[in-house]
Amino acid sequence: MHKSALTAEEEAYQFIQQQIRLGQFEPGMRLVPETIASQIDTSRMPVRSALRRLAAEGLVEIRANRSAVVRGLNREDMREVFEMRAVLEGLAIRNAVANMGPQAMRRLRGMLDLLAEDDIDWTTAHREFHEYLCSFCNQPRLLGQIAELHTVVEPYMRLWSAQPEHGLRARASHDALIEVLRTGDPQACEQAMREHVMRTVPALLAFLR
Repeated sequence: MHKSALTAEEEAYQFIQQQIRLGQFEPGMRLVPETIASQIDTSRMPVRSALRRLAAEGLVEIRANRSAVVRGLNREDMREVFEMRAVLEGLAIRNAVANMGPQAMRRLRGMLDLLAEDDIDWTTAHREFHEYLCSFCNQPRLLGQIAELHTVVEPYMRLWSAQPEHGLRARASHDALIEVLRTGDPQACEQAMREHVMRTVPALLAFLR
């Protein structure tokens, strides 16, 4: 049974995006549609469509000769992405906090405990923590924008999170965020989230230098 064009394009999109997120497709790497198509058993056209979609999201660059490469971030790009994340996640949590009850707070605490485990995929678990927290805003477009920004920086977060002592610093920062969430004050929560996101920037930029 043949895949529909939409299904094939979505499969190609999900595959390429995941490989970029995991750092398997590195910045500057040329993405050859024929090669990718053979890896997922599809034709070139769905792969080309997926690459155009990823280019629109800033993960891939389509060059003048129609070749596609994984787009990297320079220091200015990285700061811009985190500034956008800070504003959007601050907005999300301002609108989310009224919808968060004791059960949500307990789950967030459990997710933080998971982040402290040695054998965890920290970057994925960290993203899930932020996405769960923001999800209570119930604004799908806003959440979609936040998810795209997380995807753009994820390969760099994976490298950074492997540093010694990273986990201890991250736990303290997230504990502080949860304490503010307990107040239920929308403005305080928005400000705390903005500061929390931007707190990563100096260390991440220094590491990537």
